[in-house]
Amino acid sequence: MQNISQEQATVAMPLAGAETTRFWRDRRFDGMECLSATFLTHEFAPHAHDTFSIGAIESGSQIATIRGAREASGPGDLYLINPGETHDGAPTDGGYRYRMIYPDMALFREILEDVTGRAFHGTPAFGKQILHDPKLANAFLEAHRTLEAGAGALETGQGMFLVLDAMFRQHGSSIIVPVDSAERSAARRARDYLVEQYESDIGLEELAAIAGLSRAHLIRAFRKEFHITPHAFLTDVRVRIARRKLQAGELPAEIALECGFADQAHFTRHFKARTGLTPGQYRAR
Repeated sequence: MQNISQEQATVAMPLAGAETTRFWRDRRFDGMECLSATFLTHEFAPHAHDTFSIGAIESGSQIATIRGAREASGPGDLYLINPGETHDGAPTDGGYRYRMIYPDMALFREILEDVTGRAFHGTPAFGKQILHDPKLANAFLEAHRTLEAGAGALETGQGMFLVLDAMFRQHGSSIIVPVDSAERSAARRARDYLVEQYESDIGLEELAAIAGLSRAHLIRAFRKEFHITPHAFLTDVRVRIARRKLQAGELPAEIALECGFADQAHFTRHFKARTGLTPGQYRAR
């Protein structure tokens, strides 16, 4: 009988006949959000997370736009997306199955300090968001399966700690702040205003006045800086705030109005487009 690797076995496994998601918060990592999912047709709208988005594809393939660049990925590839980086995702060639974790900045820094035994000065970041590293991708998938299986605390902690440390050692760096410019400052003023006034029905003229640019110039500058339109960014901010409210136990119908959505159906559509889950599925975990 021929022996094959876990990677070969996983790639050979057919995708499920229906889309599936399993979402949970892992108490061993301070409630870190975890996801294992199969998507056949679901397409993620452009969005960003307050946390890192780290994962790997088990089978199938996906195409995503990150930092304005469009790139396909499959087994052996890693996602190393920094907080706040806009990205989307869509299945290709019949869909894909993948596993993701969403560690926040504080947890990721704590893990690096815990593994190295040294204080980490600076802000951890990854310079490339999709990269091919089969060995590390397989190690991540194995650690993620161990988390999902609910194995012993030492086993689960050790596996994921070592994988995240290896990811940063091999592919990480510290964030370098880009040189400022008048256009970047204007785009960030608009961004900050959208974050502060997310509940309001903000118009383009109002936002352009805050930025000190014409409406057309604002849209161009905003897309150049954040790889997303002002409206799409506002919707994403609302969804991110809604996630926190759902975690706190608030009801989806109340959150829809609090976050500036027209109604619950409008909220549900945009929430699923960015998370792959309905608000009810997210709240129940």
